[in-house]
Amino acid sequence: MYITYLLLGSNLGNRRKYIKSAISEIEAKLGSIAQRSSIYQTASWGKHDQPDFLNQVIELKTILKPQDLLSGILSIEADLGRKRVEKWGSRIIDIDILLYEDQVINEAELIIPHPYLAFRRFCLMPLFEIAPEFIHPVLKKNIQELLLELSDDLFVKRLS
Repeated sequence: MYITYLLLGSNLGNRRKYIKSAISEIEAKLGSIAQRSSIYQTASWGKHDQPDFLNQVIELKTILKPQDLLSGILSIEADLGRKRVEKWGSRIIDIDILLYEDQVINEAELIIPHPYLAFRRFCLMPLFEIAPEFIHPVLKKNIQELLLELSDDLFVKRLS
């Protein structure tokens, strides 16, 4: 079994329902969820003229290799109705691989750790909730340290 951390987000429609549906699909197709953070309301990052997101981080135990996990994630997003229209645009569901064990992957279609992880409060806060001591395999700092050094001050509020 491999341990990976996924970020789920939605800023269109019934956001909680989309996250819940994504979690059900992940459990059915990709592995078992060991932990999940609270849900956070967050300002959009990268493109600010859109609705707030709901975000949640899950710890997934999977037998899938990173590329197979990504394929499964893309399939789940498509099944839930995700349309890729513009970079950082609004979406009903987004599932990102933040970390996969201590692996470092830099391929055209897959970069692990997520390249923006250390710069986004909406990623680090829910990840900190469930894995504060996890060491970023490139930066060699734990999630708590990354959060303390973070300059991103966009709105992030824990809901439940």
